[in-house]
Amino acid sequence: MDILDHYYQIIAPILKEYARLPYAHGHLERKLAIGEDRKNYVLLTVGEVNGKRVHGCIVHLEIVGDKVWIHEDGLEDGIADDLVRAGIPKHQIVLGFHPPEVRRYTEFAVG
Repeated sequence: MDILDHYYQIIAPILKEYARLPYAHGHLERKLAIGEDRKNYVLLTVGEVNGKRVHGCIVHLEIVGDKVWIHEDGLEDGIADDLVRAGIPKHQIVLGFHPPEVRRYTEFAVG
């Protein structure tokens, strides 16, 4: 199995579970978009709250080489630990939302 298939089998179910969670207020829903090449995964919030349009990125993951880059992580507890529990080693996860000089102080890959 190639790395993209391996990551897809781990990442897609995790994000699909998050996408199913309902919002407690407003007319909001989560939308999951997975790139055709399975290199990008985006979880969005879309809808309306108090008459105002809402559209924002909750999570954006990208497969770059053999690593999973977390570009955006708006989940309460973060997605990195979910990925580790599901079998992706920390040395293959980059917390891309941190600047490079900060990443070296985390338990995860620098880049």
